[in-house]
Amino acid sequence: MTRIVRPDPELADFIAKECSKDNWERIITRIWPNTKYLDVIVTGAMAQYIPTLDYYSGGLPKACTILVDLADVEIGKEYELVITTYAGLCRYRVGDILRVTGFHNSAPQFQFVRRKNVLLSIDSDKTDEAELQAAVESASCLLREFNTSVVEYTSYADTKTIPGHYVIYWELLGKDSGNSPSDQVLEQCCLAMEESLNSVYRQCRVADNSIGPLEIRVVRNGTFEELMDYAISRGASINQYKVPRCVSFTPIMELLDSRVVSSHFSPSLPQWTPERRR
Repeated sequence: MTRIVRPDPELADFIAKECSKDNWERIITRIWPNTKYLDVIVTGAMAQYIPTLDYYSGGLPKACTILVDLADVEIGKEYELVITTYAGLCRYRVGDILRVTGFHNSAPQFQFVRRKNVLLSIDSDKTDEAELQAAVESASCLLREFNTSVVEYTSYADTKTIPGHYVIYWELLGKDSGNSPSDQVLEQCCLAMEESLNSVYRQCRVADNSIGPLEIRVVRNGTFEELMDYAISRGASINQYKVPRCVSFTPIMELLDSRVVSSHFSPSLPQWTPERRR
């Protein structure tokens, strides 16, 4: 049976009025007041979207309704996802690393851990997506008192400078334009990220001097939407698109750099103590 959707001018005017307001806080419940929860994935690298979802939904519960029917997986172990679909994909390696956290009846439950082989590296340091995500979360805590959050980010290892250094692109969402984080606060965010990275990275920074100060480049609002549009124009699926957490493709880096509004470096060295040999 084909369902006929009839126009509702009154509803259309209401939605247009709500969306034309400057403040989009609680926009989901303002338009759909009967919404009970959000069906989303907010584990692993997707956890960074929780503040944004809370902002737009007014703190609605978040749940993922996907359960994957796989056999022979074990709790606590990590797996790379390989899928076959009716659309023609055969043993396609998605690139996601999942950890089994438990079972619902006989169906395993998974937590997204990281993308496979996504690393930042300058010297002997190796930073994967999970560690980068944790560092961003740690640094973004400094933005809370300014009602500002990191809505999207990516990174690359800049080896053109001597020494090379990590570059992190941040797109920020501020609720109060009159209370934006200062340059000093963003510099402390750089340092907070470095403090959160592994001891090998910090050794390279402090003892070896083989890595330069971490840099955060703040890009203007809408930059990551432009990045998605560019990826889709090159054949990426809009349904499967994910923001790359590490970039090296020159046109993408040129796009990001052309949207930078401010740049900030770590003001001091992170803490590092040599491990004692037993």
